[in-house]
This record gives sequence, structure tokens and C-alpha cells, in this order.
Amino acid sequence: MPSGDFWYCLRHHAVESGAVESGAVESGAVETGDGCGPADRLGPYPTAEEAQHALQKVQERNEAWDNDPDWNDRGPGSGPVG
Repeated sequence: MPSGDFWYCLRHHAVESGAVESGAVESGAVETGDGCGPADRLGPYPTAEEAQHALQKVQERNEAWDNDPDWNDRGPGSGPVG
């Protein structure tokens, strides 16, 4: 599989890349060309496979941050306690 800059498009739920030519990736899951704007993308990722798993990576990171004692937002001024 080719490597380069790949993004996961949140609008189209597809991997996008401007780094490969059309037809260069076997699976039809990678869209080539300019792609969507930065507000609709996650990445860049070094491979299309990593970009395909972007939402899973986001979920893993969010869970890690939610449980990180160094970033606990439950202190004074963080809202209702209960």
C-alpha cells in the first residue's frame, strides 16, 4: 500500500489523499485529489490503513484523557458536583 499523507474525512466517512494518483490504491476506500477541507478531516496519517482507523484512535485517546489524573477537570470551578 502506498504511503504519504492520508486523512479521514468526517463528512464522507472515507480516507482521502492528495498524495496518490487515482487507481493507485487497490481498495476503493481511498479518495484521491484535493479532498475536503481541514475542518472535516482528521490527520494526516502516514498510511491509508492508519487513517481508516482514525475514529477508533480518537475514541482511545478520549478515554485515556478522560481517565488521566493529571487532566482531571473535576476540581473547583468545573461545574456542578454530584
